[in-house]
Amino acid sequence: MKKIYAAVSALLLFSTLHSQQLTSLESVDYDATNHRWLASNGSNVIVVDNDGNEIDYFGSDPEADYGMEVMGTALYSIVGTGVKAYDLTSGAEVSSITITGAQFLNGMASDGDHRIWVTDFTAKKIYEIDFTDWANPSYVQIVANTVTTPNGICYDETNNRLVFVAWGSNASIKSVSLSDYSLTTLVNNTMVGNIDGIDNDNYGNYYIASWSPNRITKYNSDFSVNEIVTVSGTLSSPADIAYAEEIDTLAIPNSGNQTVLFVGFTPSGVTERTEENPFGISCYPNPLSPQSVLSFELTTSGLTTIEILDQQGRVVEEILKENLPATKHKIVLGELDLSSGHYLWRITNGGGTQVYPFIK
Repeated sequence: MKKIYAAVSALLLFSTLHSQQLTSLESVDYDATNHRWLASNGSNVIVVDNDGNEIDYFGSDPEADYGMEVMGTALYSIVGTGVKAYDLTSGAEVSSITITGAQFLNGMASDGDHRIWVTDFTAKKIYEIDFTDWANPSYVQIVANTVTTPNGICYDETNNRLVFVAWGSNASIKSVSLSDYSLTTLVNNTMVGNIDGIDNDNYGNYYIASWSPNRITKYNSDFSVNEIVTVSGTLSSPADIAYAEEIDTLAIPNSGNQTVLFVGFTPSGVTERTEENPFGISCYPNPLSPQSVLSFELTTSGLTTIEILDQQGRVVEEILKENLPATKHKIVLGELDLSSGHYLWRITNGGGTQVYPFIK
């Protein structure tokens, strides 16, 4: 089978933006209606806009201890042994439910309509909560014993199932059929330990976040092929990750250093390589916007430098200088401190040097 390459990305480090406000970072999710990210922070929820360069509080009272999901017009979050829902506009609490006997609710997934699923890390159970009626939400236990310790979970509409990851050494990935609630082991030994988060994208791929080692791993739809996603930035106990399908971006909350990293992907995941364009460089949108992504492919691993040059060939800014693997890479650019005008990207590594024009 053809190898599926993961996208590599440098990103906007959340830590540079009032990181002192983040003290209990466990999860993130994307609010597509308001073009912003919401991050759990224990006794409150932090708002990050789509550019990643503004931080504010989401309402005055919302809490989020662990998993969170944006569904419809509300943010749903795990608080203690239950789930609360908060209006996305006002931040006001609109619904809540307590799960009797729950011990340690951790991961959360949703169908985007009315159903929420949560894992119980300690009791090894999975619950389904119906929020059709905010005034009277209800729940049912759908898995009494996951066998492994369940952590992150996501919803797979195509296959009518839930996919969840496990804590512990040589952690596994399992699924739950929503037809009969039977369990299936998808990957018996992922070769990593303590998997915290999982999410899927528009194209059937899955991403998992592990602590041993600190890593993001991408799997294809049938879990037969995987690839490490190399992230520019420090991964430290990556927790409940979230893939925003609307902007093809993966957000990684680091519970170890209280930062969030973002990894951007192209809709197709493919860059063209030709003799005139040996690194397959592309930059879109161009002229640049805060959502622009620089894409390229390395055929030689090693020290790689990415610089911005002006029209006279002078180095204006060095974007990246680090050892990168021979694979495809994506860099979410964010805001660049450049004057309007014409510039060049220059990428250099053991495979050669290439320049590529862009406009600011």
